[in-house]
Amino acid sequence: MKWTDKTWKTIAPIYQKIIEMPFIKELQNGTLPLEKFQFYMGQDSFYLENFARSLAVIGARTESVDHALDFIRFAEGAIVVEKALHDSYFQEFGLTSRGKIEPTTHHYIHFLKSSSALDQVEVAMAAVLPCFWIYQEVGNYIYKNQQAENNPYQKWIDTYAGDEFEGLVIKAKAICDSVADNCTEAQQQKMTEAFIAASRLEFMFWNSAYRLESWEV
Repeated sequence: MKWTDKTWKTIAPIYQKIIEMPFIKELQNGTLPLEKFQFYMGQDSFYLENFARSLAVIGARTESVDHALDFIRFAEGAIVVEKALHDSYFQEFGLTSRGKIEPTTHHYIHFLKSSSALDQVEVAMAAVLPCFWIYQEVGNYIYKNQQAENNPYQKWIDTYAGDEFEGLVIKAKAICDSVADNCTEAQQQKMTEAFIAASRLEFMFWNSAYRLESWEV
């Protein structure tokens, strides 16, 4: 069994909680309050900027030239393609500022940056995979189950349920499976632990947006 297949089974309960959470349900129905989506977009802007930097670091560290090129392209996609989506939403939904980095965003981006810089590179690859894979799964889930017409968040849904994003996910999964095949069982376990941690942070990220979580002091 591939490493990705085994690892997805370990986070199945987390994924189930994600698709059941109010943020996702209301996004799917087009009833998510604008204030919560604005908060999410501002925090996601910070996240994507640092996610791209983490991908670039992984690309610089991997010994495979092919994998290096792949991660550099991933980083470019995070900055260029998804930034364009955010810029259009900033204008459409009246966001003049992305605010400041709030607690969960701070936690998540520093987890990724420390993993990409300090952990074994295969572990770092596993740490960034949930952002690709879970977003695609959630996007597909919403796309298949949405009932609302004229959903104000349709552009977001279409981006993560689209063929172009699916291609990136397939590539990222294939890379992780390839490097896992050359890792020891102990190293694969560390990859799995990083994947689980990032999956939990994906849940926390959406949950913090729904709660409009900010620093208390």
